[in-house]
Amino acid sequence: MKASEGDSVSAGLGLIWLVLALALAFLLAQGPALPEGAAADGRTQVQGAVEAAPADPLAQAAAEQEQAALAEYIARRWRIADSAAASFVSLAYHAGRQHAVDPVLILAVMAIESRYNPVAESDMGAKGLMQVIPRFHLEKLSRHGGEDRLLDPEVNIHVGAQILREYYRRFGDQELALQMYAGALEDPSSQYAGKVFAERARLEPVRRKARRQSAQSV
Repeated sequence: MKASEGDSVSAGLGLIWLVLALALAFLLAQGPALPEGAAADGRTQVQGAVEAAPADPLAQAAAEQEQAALAEYIARRWRIADSAAASFVSLAYHAGRQHAVDPVLILAVMAIESRYNPVAESDMGAKGLMQVIPRFHLEKLSRHGGEDRLLDPEVNIHVGAQILREYYRRFGDQELALQMYAGALEDPSSQYAGKVFAERARLEPVRRKARRQSAQSV
């Protein structure tokens, strides 16, 4: 018996679906179509997205309160603009997280090195907030666009924090790391480290007070 036109259409559609199903099964059997290493890159991108996701709102608010308190203190003590102080504190916290360095220590180094002057330059060629000497750290600077970027506060703070971290890893001692940072490793009095520690001691009560207030407001 001759099939009707409707039966022919149904049969044709069924054949198309069958071909598509077989093609899909074949592709799945072949595994990922990306080259080796691409999957790892994909995982890295996902992990980066997770790491960059906003923190818990309460923790984020507490961090902002802490940074605001430090910025207010720094602006008043060193007589710099509130906006500049807020920017330097925020950058110090970001660099501290990235390089595993206490942000308050970074801020204390900035105070001693440049008094929070982002365009400070010394006779020795040290530049910026953390007085980085470019010829000793050209490799680090190349990742940020070269020596010309050293007066950019963000670049200067990140490179300075990275140097501090490297020296701490080398010596395993914060005082020695600071002395090395200042090029005064042979100084038996550790005068430079003492100045940084004294400045950090002024900032610590501000940080602790902000944390207490934040905890009480929860």
